[in-house]
Parts: sequence; structure tokens; C-alpha cells
Amino acid sequence: MNTPGMARLRAMRLAKDAMDREWSDPGLDLDAVAAFAGYSRYHFVRAFKATYGESPGQYLSRRRIERAEELLRSADLSVTEICMMVGFTSLGTFSARFKKQTGTSPSDYRGRHGHSAAAMIPGCYAMLFTGGFREQPASGSEPSPPAEEERNNGEAGSERL
Repeated sequence: MNTPGMARLRAMRLAKDAMDREWSDPGLDLDAVAAFAGYSRYHFVRAFKATYGESPGQYLSRRRIERAEELLRSADLSVTEICMMVGFTSLGTFSARFKKQTGTSPSDYRGRHGHSAAAMIPGCYAMLFTGGFREQPASGSEPSPPAEEERNNGEAGSERL
């Protein structure tokens, strides 16, 4: 049975899966995520908040901070490198949101929890694993879009709404 409520839930899930999959992309914006759901940006924000209890921006920020916590505990990277790696473009915004969510600054968090990791992962391995090394286009050329197999790992199906 495909009711309007089920269709909305499916659309919200597709958008949420896209955010979970592409969380580190600083270019991931509201219009792009709303397009996954097939909604206008304004209708999407209302529907997402009604479905999940937080706005898409709050959800994406929370996920990025969770990833940053993992990297602060386990990777030998600077706070600035981690900030950029998880999709923030401003160190100030990253630090403020990190402190609001965890109650401590990124540096203090690393001081408290960084030693609990068995061994710090070298930064180059952490960046390779999380996709931090992105191919830079030659000057004047546009980056080519990823192939369908690379863009979608099958979590939400291969179609975009």
C-alpha cells in the first residue's frame, strides 16, 4: 500500500540517506538535498522537521560533529584539517557547533578523549579513508560528475527524485 504518508516518508529517507552518504561534501546544500526528495527547499524543511524532529541543517551539522569526534579521538590531524574534512568551511562555525553539541572545544575534546585510542592513525591514512583527498580539476576545467556506481552505494536505490 502506497499512501501519501508513506510516499513522504520514503522521500525524506532518500534525502536523509543522501546526507548520510555525502556528509563531508561542503557543497551539499539545502537545494541539493531537497532535490533528492523531490520537494522545494521550503516544503522540504517543514516535512523533514515534522518527520525527524530537527531541521536538515541541524541533522547534517550533528552528523558532521559526530564524525569530527571520531577523528579527534583517532587521527593525527589538526583541528582545522578535521574541520574541513567533515564539511565545514569555517573553523569558527565548526568550533562553536562542536562546543554546543559536546560541551567542550575540539582541542579540549581531543585532550580528554584522544589518548583512549590504541594508536593515532596517521593523518594521510585518515584523509584517504574518509575521502579527504579529492581530485582537483585543472585550472579552467570543470570536474566531471562521478559515475552512477561511485555516486550511489545502493543505500537508497539509484534513482533521484
